[in-house]
Amino acid sequence: MIRVILNGKKALDETFRDAVMQLRSEGVEIGVRVTWEYGDAIRFVEEASREGVKRVVIAGGDGSVNEAVNGLMRLPKAQRPKLAILPMGTANDFATACALPVLPLEALRLAVEGESYAVDVVQANERYFINVASSGFGAQVVADTPPSLKNFLGGGAYTLSAVIKALNYTSHEGRLIADDLDIEGRTIAGVVCNGRQAGGGQMLAPKAYIDDGLLDIVIILEFPMTDLGEVIAEVLDYEHSGIYVKRFQKRWVESIPKTKSAVNLDGEPYSAQRIRFEVRHKEIELILPTGCPVLKDSGL
Repeated sequence: MIRVILNGKKALDETFRDAVMQLRSEGVEIGVRVTWEYGDAIRFVEEASREGVKRVVIAGGDGSVNEAVNGLMRLPKAQRPKLAILPMGTANDFATACALPVLPLEALRLAVEGESYAVDVVQANERYFINVASSGFGAQVVADTPPSLKNFLGGGAYTLSAVIKALNYTSHEGRLIADDLDIEGRTIAGVVCNGRQAGGGQMLAPKAYIDDGLLDIVIILEFPMTDLGEVIAEVLDYEHSGIYVKRFQKRWVESIPKTKSAVNLDGEPYSAQRIRFEVRHKEIELILPTGCPVLKDSGL
C-alpha cells in the first residue's frame, strides 16, 4: 500500500486521477489525502506512519516536498516511511535535479516499484529542508513573486521577478562562520545547497550530491556595477571561488545577519536572527530512479 499526499490546489488534475485509477485497476492499493493548508502534509505523514504505511508519495511542488520532509523528521528514524515525489508544482526544482518522472502515472509506478536510497536532510535551527536555502536577493525573489505570475510563466517567473527586484535591491551586512571559515561583510545573496538548483531551473551547485554529507555554499558579495561582467563570469564558474562569488563545501555553517532578514527553505519563508545549517547525513529514504544524477553513492 502507498499513501499519496496531494497538494489541494491540484485536486482536480485529471491526469493524476487517471493515474491513480489505472494503478488501482492493476491491484495497487493507493490511499489519497488532500491538503487544505500548511501543516496538513506534516499531519498526513505522521498519520501514515501510525497506520503502518511504508511508502508515502508527496504530490506537489518544492514547498510540498519541504513540508513532507519536516513531517518525516518529526518521527523517530525507524518509524519514517519511505518518501516518493510526484512533481506537480510550478518549478519542481528538486524533482528535476533528481531526474524524477514528470507524468503522474510514471511517477506513481516509480513510487510503487522503485528502489529507495538514504539521502541527506539539512537542519536549519528547528526546521529542515532537502533542496536549497537562500537569503538576501534570492529569498526576496521567491517571496515576492506573485502566485499569478508563477502560474502564468512557470519557472520563468522567477527570472523575470529577479530582473525587476535587482533594479532596487540593496545588500545586507552579516557574518558566515564554519569550522575554518569566518567571512564578514555585505552580501547580495547567499545559498546553502543540498540539491543543485532553485528558482525555476537556476543551477546553483551542479556538483552537489544529496547523499555526500556536505553542504554546497555560495555567497555573492557586494560589488560595484563596473565589475558586473566579472561577477557574471564567477557565477558561471562552478569550480572555483572568485573575488565576489565565494563557494565552499562544509558539514555545517552558521549565518549571522546584522539585522533579522528573510530566508527561504525550499521556497518556504523563514525568519531568524541567527541560523545554523547542519547536514543530517542519510536521514530519510527517498525513492529515486536508477542512475539518479544527484546520488554520489548510487548514481551514475
